[in-house]
Amino acid sequence: MYKLKFLTLPRLIIGNVFHCTLIFLLNTFLLVAQGNEEFGKITALQKEFTSYENDAEASAVYLYEYGNNHFEIRNDYIWLITKYHAKIKIIDRKGFEYANIEIPLFRSKDKKEKIVKIKALTHNGDRKHYLKKEEYFEEDVNEKWIRTKFTFPNIQEGSIIEYEYEMQSPFFFNFTGWSFQSKIPKLYSEFNAKIPGNWLYNRSLKGELNLDVNEATIEKACFNFPRARKPSDCESLKYVMKNVPAFKESEEFMLSANNYRSKIEFELSQYKSFYGGVEKYTKSWEDVDKEFKTDNDIGSQLRKKNFFEKNVDEKLLTEGDALTRAKAIYNFVKGHFTWNEEFGIWHDNKVKKAFDEKKGNVAEINIALINLLNAADIKADMMLMATRERGLPKKTHPVMNDFNYIIAKVDIGDDTYLLDATDKYMPFGMLPYRCLNYYGRVMDFDKESYWYDIVAESKNGQLIRTHIDLDPVNEKLTGIYDVTHMGYMKASQDKVLATTEESEYLQDLEEEISDDFHILSHEIKNLATDDKKLTERFNFEVENSFQGGNIYLNPFVIKFFDKNPFLSSERTYPIDFGFPIKYQYLLNLKIPEGYALKSLPADKNLTLPANSGMLKLSVSDIVNGSLNMFFTFELNSAHYKTDYYTALKTLFSEAVNGQNESFIVLEKI
Repeated sequence: MYKLKFLTLPRLIIGNVFHCTLIFLLNTFLLVAQGNEEFGKITALQKEFTSYENDAEASAVYLYEYGNNHFEIRNDYIWLITKYHAKIKIIDRKGFEYANIEIPLFRSKDKKEKIVKIKALTHNGDRKHYLKKEEYFEEDVNEKWIRTKFTFPNIQEGSIIEYEYEMQSPFFFNFTGWSFQSKIPKLYSEFNAKIPGNWLYNRSLKGELNLDVNEATIEKACFNFPRARKPSDCESLKYVMKNVPAFKESEEFMLSANNYRSKIEFELSQYKSFYGGVEKYTKSWEDVDKEFKTDNDIGSQLRKKNFFEKNVDEKLLTEGDALTRAKAIYNFVKGHFTWNEEFGIWHDNKVKKAFDEKKGNVAEINIALINLLNAADIKADMMLMATRERGLPKKTHPVMNDFNYIIAKVDIGDDTYLLDATDKYMPFGMLPYRCLNYYGRVMDFDKESYWYDIVAESKNGQLIRTHIDLDPVNEKLTGIYDVTHMGYMKASQDKVLATTEESEYLQDLEEEISDDFHILSHEIKNLATDDKKLTERFNFEVENSFQGGNIYLNPFVIKFFDKNPFLSSERTYPIDFGFPIKYQYLLNLKIPEGYALKSLPADKNLTLPANSGMLKLSVSDIVNGSLNMFFTFELNSAHYKTDYYTALKTLFSEAVNGQNESFIVLEKI
């Protein structure tokens, strides 16, 4: 049997625009650095390249990267041949890590991929240091993988490392594509492939970067399959990106990098045999729906209603209206199970065993929840989804490995609730943060499956009300502040309070605020009527506010955040907070007799485009001897497009400065 495989080539990297002394040198270099460069030849401009103006943090840069995949018949067997060539400039010592190369090779019991040609060298000016044959070695990884490893010799700042290899594979797997972007920049990255027409692939470009070259042509009679009646035509592909910026995952507030890292993805859709017959690899959702109904790990586990009816208190399933019953069942499941930190979506789900042991994975816990809801005559369906770290599932066709999580979709009257009972601190109708990933697929076995959007709780944040009294005689500053936590802030705080001793919690809070800050008392006001809101009250005092007859104080007793999470000069992927959020701080300060205002915080008033966010800081006039300060920071959307990045960065910067650098100074009259 003849088998083929398209390998995923190494995910190497190139980006932005590099800096030589003059701009025209850059343009000249980019004209040269393209096409199939000859191994061992380095241009004068490549030698002189010393820094990368558009990314000051870049410790290394791919000057050139080239890949070529095609099929060859060798010894009467069809092989996938992968050719790869790269040149990397080491800018500083941090870039030395890129001199360590690993090439993964797949193997089965009787076959394996192998490197048939390889060479590597280090360029230091005009001197060349070649790797010797004994400096390459293979290493076992596991039963399915081995890897070829080597380290470039004589590495120093300014070195150019270059390697080229040819890999031969006997396997027929999915041709998964090519990654243009990684954690260091690329100046030029080119991917070529020649695919016999018997194989049809779905393909998509991910990320926000555009291809500089996107060519697809048909080459007639390019592949002669042994004993076939006629040669097969081939699709010849060429994709190029130039000046590819590094993908920096250190930035906060993002979904999985898999959603945004620029790459070409291929997925095998159909194979037409050279001898006749067609095998389809891409299924329809109708096919998937049918399979799920009889699947032992999923479908059959959803039909355990009778088991749960016999093993829970009948009142749980019958008392109250539908919403009351749903909340009671949700709280019961949260309390009954302990999540074992596993997702377990596809294999060995045993709902009854998990119920008896009071411990299970995500699938077992939430399938138990669905069974109980249906037993209580509440419409509940299983919803497949992916966590934020996994990446977004493809909507064009079913790719079951895109999914790694199960939740319950519950319909009560005209309202819909998405539930996950694995988190003991998550209120009814809210999903854990890991689940806030745009959409999922509802498996309605009575009808047909469909996509459903995940919309996060809208009211999230903190409201802090602070009252401060000043006693100049005894040089004491005392006060009260109330913190109201809402939505996801409340769920997070519930966990903190439940898992931390109060003395430890208060000590940590004091240390976080200031060495001069002391909490005198603390109480919790958790309203039973609202499980998405929690209020804490603190009595406190602050030392060292009276200096030289004047009073100095930062009005922000509590800071919502003390640093800007956005540090990069630009960002090539969206900003995702998961949910909208609002912070408010209200201060009432009683001005003691004999004192007058000397200094106040500067007002701030900024808004994001389309009123999607705002920052406001203002201080009122003195009324009846009291001063009031108001601070509001709002992000009205959970998701922001890339072109909002600069505005968001500025908004956070101004908010941080407002909290850290605002002072009220009172001077003695």
